Amino acid sequence: MQTTPPGDAPSNTHKDAQSYEQLHKPSSEFNTRDEYLEHELQIMQPKRWRPNLPFRDYRFEFEDTIPAMAGTIGKVVMVGAIAATFAAPLGLSDAFVLENVRYELLIVSIFIILFSGFILPTANLAGTHGPLIPLIPIVVAAGGHPMAFGLLIGAFGFILAITKGGSMLARLTSKGVCGGLLIYLGFIGTISQVKKLFAWAEAIDMAHIAFIVILATILLYALLEHFKKRWLAVPLSCLIGGVVAFALGAPFEFHTAPGLPNMNPAYWWGENTGWMLGLPTLESFVVVLPFAVLAVAMWSPDFLGHQVFQKISYPQRTEKVQMNIDDTMLSASVRQTFGSLAGGANFASSWGTYIVPAAIAKRPIPAGAILTAVFCIIAGLWGYPMDLAIWQPVLCVALIVGVFIPLLEAGMEMTREGKTTQSAAIVVFASTLVNPAFGWSLTMLLDNLGLIGCKERSAELTKMSRWVIPLIMFVLLTTVMAIVGMLPGIPALMADFRH
Repeated sequence: MQTTPPGDAPSNTHKDAQSYEQLHKPSSEFNTRDEYLEHELQIMQPKRWRPNLPFRDYRFEFEDTIPAMAGTIGKVVMVGAIAATFAAPLGLSDAFVLENVRYELLIVSIFIILFSGFILPTANLAGTHGPLIPLIPIVVAAGGHPMAFGLLIGAFGFILAITKGGSMLARLTSKGVCGGLLIYLGFIGTISQVKKLFAWAEAIDMAHIAFIVILATILLYALLEHFKKRWLAVPLSCLIGGVVAFALGAPFEFHTAPGLPNMNPAYWWGENTGWMLGLPTLESFVVVLPFAVLAVAMWSPDFLGHQVFQKISYPQRTEKVQMNIDDTMLSASVRQTFGSLAGGANFASSWGTYIVPAAIAKRPIPAGAILTAVFCIIAGLWGYPMDLAIWQPVLCVALIVGVFIPLLEAGMEMTREGKTTQSAAIVVFASTLVNPAFGWSLTMLLDNLGLIGCKERSAELTKMSRWVIPLIMFVLLTTVMAIVGMLPGIPALMADFRH
C-alpha cells in the first residue's frame, strides 16, 4: 500500500481547509473519466448531522444513474418478496402485495433523501433484509405481528448504532473472514439467480432463452471488464437480457397502471383493511423478540461486506466518503421504525443493490441516493417500471452483474495475500452449514483465537477482542437460532416455533 510522504502533509491540510466547491475541477481538465471521478471522491467533505447540498457539497454525474437504477430494481423485488411471503399465510391478495410495494417505494424515498442525501451522506441507503425472508412463514405461524417485528428491529438496531457496536464488530473481523463471507454471498447469489432464470424459462417451455441470455451476459461482462467500463454492466445487461428474451418469444406485458397507494396508516393496521391484523399486543412483541434479535445480529456481516467492497473499489484518500456502519445502522433503524408504524412490509438493512454498483462506478453515496429516491417515486406512481423490474430476464442479470459477481471478485481479491485462505474457507464451510451469520460469528471466534488465519494478528488483540466479544456474539446468535429452529437437524427449542 502506498504511503503519503511527510512533505505532502501541509498540502493535504491546505486541501482540507478548502471547500468542495473550491477544489472541484471540470472533467475536461483530467486525462480520463476515472481520474475525474477519483478526484471527486478525494475532495468531498461530507458533513454529519448538517445539511449537505447538491452542487455545494457534491455533484450529480451520469454514473449515478447506474446504482440508482440497480437499487430501484432490487427494492421492488425484495419488498415484493417480503410482502408476498407475509401475504400467503395471512390469506392476503396479490393486490395487497402490489399496493404495499408502491407504498414502501414512497416511504423509503423520504428517508433516502433525508439521511443519505442530506444529513448523513456516509450512511448507505436503508434497503431490505433479504436473509429474513425464509423466516417470515415461521414468524406468521407463531402468531408474530409485522408491526411488532419491525418496531423491535428498529429499537435493537438503534441501540447497536448508538453504542457503535457495528463498527466494533467490523474491526474484529479479519480480511480472511470478510473475504470468505463475500465469496460465499457472491457465489450463492449467482447460483440462485441462474436457477431462478432457468426455472422461469422452463415454466414457459423456452429453457434455451435462459442459456442464451446468461451466455450473452457473460460475454458482455467480459468485454466491459476488458475496456474498464464495468460500471455499465447493469443497464447494458438489463437491456440485452430483456431484448434477447423478448426477441426469442418470451411473453411480456405491462399491466400495473399508474396510481397512488393508500397513505393512511390506520388503513394498513385496520382489523378489516390492509394487513387485517389490527394493532399488536404485548404477546405479539414477545413472539417476535428472538427473530428481532437475530435480524439485527445479522446486520453486522451484511453491513461489513458492503463497506469492505466499497473500500476495495475506491482509490486512496477517500476515507471521508466511505460508508459508515454505525450511521447506516442508525438510518436503517429510524427508517424501520417509521415504516412499520406507517404500515409498510419492509424490514431494513444495508442496501446492497445500490452500494455495490455505486462503488464500482466510483461514486459517493449522496448523489445516487437522491436519484434512487426519484426513481422509486416514479416506479411507485407510474407503475409500469415495476413490471419491467420484476421480469426475470431483466431482474436476474441485474442482480448477477450488479451485485453478486462483484462481491465474488472482491472476496477473491481480499484472500490473495497472507494467511487469509484458511479463514475464508472456514467461513464458507460454516455458512453452508447454517447461514452467513452463523459462519461469520463462528469463524470470527476461531480466527481471533488464533486457531486459524494469522497468528500474529491474534496475538496483538486484547482479551476482550480476542475471545470475549466474539464468543458472546457466537453464543447469542447460535442460541437464538436454536430457539427458532434454524439449526439444521435440530428441532426448535421453543415448541411454538416447531412446524
